[in-house]
Amino acid sequence: MHKELMVLVTAMVPISELRGAIPLGISLGITPLNSLLIALVGNLAIVPVLLLVVRPLFTYFKSLRALRNWVNAYEERAAKKMKHYRRYRLIGLFLLVAVPIPTTGVYTGVVAANVLKIDFRNAWLAISAGVAVAGVLVYMLSVNLIHLF
Repeated sequence: MHKELMVLVTAMVPISELRGAIPLGISLGITPLNSLLIALVGNLAIVPVLLLVVRPLFTYFKSLRALRNWVNAYEERAAKKMKHYRRYRLIGLFLLVAVPIPTTGVYTGVVAANVLKIDFRNAWLAISAGVAVAGVLVYMLSVNLIHLF
């Protein structure tokens, strides 16, 4: 159970998310499919929490002089990533999360949803669908890399 907990927590952590959790699980001896499932649960579990917390938290941080510039810069980076997708809103948010490259996971997706003022339900659906697709892509890549070696 210790290994599974490591994978679950890794999937919840910014930057690594499920992109790091799935290969970690496989490297720890967990089957690829179980690694995928555990990572999906971990990454999806934080989506509603983040969607509920980010907007009020960022509003509060902006009221603090010491954090205002950091929040504005973070929102600007998310907005820049959404620049190409802005016109498509939900599909763009889905694609932002679904493409498993660094800095395009759940955390960036939640901030982008906040910047675009997408309501909770729609943001949750788009981000969750993106997580599922990213998980499958990372799973397929991980399994195929194992077969190469």
